[in-house]
Amino acid sequence: MVNKTDNLWLNFLHLYQPANTDPYHIQEAVEKSYARLVRALEEHPSIKFTFNISGCLLLRLEELGYFDLIARIKKLIAKKQLEITGTAAYHALLPLVDEAEVVWQIKENEAILQKHFGADFKPQGFFLPEMAYGPQVAKIIKKLGYKWIVVDEILINGQLNKIDFSEVYLDENSGLKVVCRSRRFSGSYVPDNLKDFFGDNKTIITATDGELYGLRHEDPTGELEKLLKTNFFTTQLMSDFVSAEQKTVKVKLLSGNWESTPGELKKQEPYALWQKNNNKIQKAIWSLANLAQELSQKHVKAENYHWSRWHLVRGLASCTFWWASGRDFSANFGPRAWSPDEIERGINELIRSIRSLHDHTTQKTKIKAEKMYLQVQRLIWEKHWRYYWPR
Repeated sequence: MVNKTDNLWLNFLHLYQPANTDPYHIQEAVEKSYARLVRALEEHPSIKFTFNISGCLLLRLEELGYFDLIARIKKLIAKKQLEITGTAAYHALLPLVDEAEVVWQIKENEAILQKHFGADFKPQGFFLPEMAYGPQVAKIIKKLGYKWIVVDEILINGQLNKIDFSEVYLDENSGLKVVCRSRRFSGSYVPDNLKDFFGDNKTIITATDGELYGLRHEDPTGELEKLLKTNFFTTQLMSDFVSAEQKTVKVKLLSGNWESTPGELKKQEPYALWQKNNNKIQKAIWSLANLAQELSQKHVKAENYHWSRWHLVRGLASCTFWWASGRDFSANFGPRAWSPDEIERGINELIRSIRSLHDHTTQKTKIKAEKMYLQVQRLIWEKHWRYYWPR
């Protein structure tokens, strides 16, 4: 069925699981969300979505034998029902890592996509992990050949519900075109509310984690599938939306992310969930992470460098810092962002990155790193027992 309506729904879905997560987490996400989304597109040929699939997730899908799912995604891309964006392969928060790491993670993600979707596969759009925009990172993305990014609406002017979502914007800083998602619409389970969203709004842009569709919100009555059978809206790939718009509105994007609040932006804390000024644990983790990055750049010829990098990219994943924020996400179908085990999973990777470098000149730095590592552990568990342990 071809929908005949002026209502346009652009749906962006971010599919990601940490590279070092337990296999059952990935299996659960596949069974409850990823397979469902792919099947929904296969059963509704007129529907078009835009996906970001982090390279590290593709590697884990391959490792766990989900070759059929990857092949079905490839067919949907060939049918132009689905497009895939670029991103950072291991979900580092790009504005907070060094520029060499930014470039490496983007190029590594491209290599993984080309492995699965074709040697000449090159996305037009780019997803910044956590939609965390920074001006220098945006310039790198543009230099690497990407044409557009998707960001949260708050980065236009520091406010919510104050922009026209039918517009394509132009980032004056980088020259990238910009699609803005609606925070309010994306903060709900969209299939329950899409019809109500239209009215004064003719263009609805939502961007959420793909895991929302089944894993985080169970949807036992199949509201997504019911929605896709209706004909009160059309869908479009984001690249087509961007290329169809001849005029763009020039803006100077603010640094921030898809959870930034007006207060955080005013206080110049654009990445507060991962680097809050008064969060001692996050500060300590970043000190360890920065030391690991410094050593990685300095000892590229060291024996065992490959394994040092293997651990480093896993430790730099945004999850390491997110789980130390303590923010409550129950209103967004998520947990409280506090887990000593998940924080330790990340810092264990960082210290192993340093330990793996077989270079005698790193001995003093290794001892320093071990002390930093123990300090982070102490801070984690003191906070857990004092503030988060059930009483």
